[in-house]
Amino acid sequence: MSGIRCLVFDIDDTLYLEREYVRSGFQVVGGWAQRNLGIPDFFEHAWKVFENGGRSTIFNQVLESCGVEVTGSLIQTLINIYREHNPNIELLDDAVKLLEKYNGRIPLAIVTDGVSRSQRAKSRALGLDKYMNPIIFTDELGVGMGKPHPKSFRIIQEKTGVSGSSCTYIADNPAKDFQGPKSLGWNTVRVRRQGGLHFDSCNCLDVDVECSDLTEVAAIIGSHG
Repeated sequence: MSGIRCLVFDIDDTLYLEREYVRSGFQVVGGWAQRNLGIPDFFEHAWKVFENGGRSTIFNQVLESCGVEVTGSLIQTLINIYREHNPNIELLDDAVKLLEKYNGRIPLAIVTDGVSRSQRAKSRALGLDKYMNPIIFTDELGVGMGKPHPKSFRIIQEKTGVSGSSCTYIADNPAKDFQGPKSLGWNTVRVRRQGGLHFDSCNCLDVDVECSDLTEVAAIIGSHG
């Protein structure tokens, strides 16, 4: 991976642990549920379901277990509160060290999937504007433009003037993160963090290097750039 001139990152489970966003969101939803539904321990119920592997129907399960009628409008209200909350999250120490090391030396950028208002809230909470330009929220590019579509990575190339083997994408999900940049000749690094939501996912052919944190990424890149 010599000659690296641009580092591009995913956000979730790459720069911070996504489970901390989930915890933050559940706490805010739990406060609303206590005030409006009389459920004093919504957070505890939701977190237990999440820790046991629950994902898409957590709010339904919690409401049912607490004896509250589940309606589409109520679920949508909880989802909106979750997605729109200002998260209590922080960059991981190894992320801070890597970003500080390369900030101002080479372009640093973001390509992230997910509902844009949630991803923008994460970006603000993590202070990514200090380091990253551009920050691409694929949700805002149009239907079907999320990963693995390469459009967001082409935008990075256009805005930074760096392309091909001089770019590296650092992310966590082998199911979708690496195919797009790899199709443009980029280097790809999977960060497989303990506690990451995709930790148990197998690697794919599009991953060049796997690391347990960003300290290892800095070691791989060395002084290039």
